[in-house]
Amino acid sequence: NDTCCVLANGLAGNEPITAKGPDYDAFLAALRALCTELAKKMASDGEGARHLITCTVQGAKSEKSAETIAKSVVSSTLTKAAIFGADANWGRVLCAMGYSGEDFDPDQVNVHFASAAGDVQVCAKGRGLDFDEDLAKKVLTEHDVEINISMGEGEASCTCWGCDITYDYIKINGDYRT
Repeated sequence: NDTCCVLANGLAGNEPITAKGPDYDAFLAALRALCTELAKKMASDGEGARHLITCTVQGAKSEKSAETIAKSVVSSTLTKAAIFGADANWGRVLCAMGYSGEDFDPDQVNVHFASAAGDVQVCAKGRGLDFDEDLAKKVLTEHDVEINISMGEGEASCTCWGCDITYDYIKINGDYRT
């Protein structure tokens, strides 16, 4: 498993940060930026992965709820398979949200898929929309794919990262022996 450890042993000779202030804020911002990049690289580097999936949940009741839902979506085997197949399957996204265990109103949910190729809304207020299938395929064939979910229930948000599941993933992990 991938691991990131942050250690402080004082050997650099810097003045210790012992209270909140400008130095604390700068360190926190740098650490957050580093950890975000590492999380994206680890997700993108999954065995056989072809796509980095970024799931952002906005308008949730709490940050914990947004995080649980985003993790559920990026961890869903069916969502991962849909991204691999360039299938803008909003039902798989809502299904993953449902089995997250979080309470939410599906009739308030909007779902967009986005990438460098564009943005396509596939679900509004919990209902599927007619959308341009050709554009959706272009959006979902890019390496970096976003699943943007609006909950319409609050102010909290969270972003999580994952990767698709591919034939290579199955082969690599099916052939692996300990």
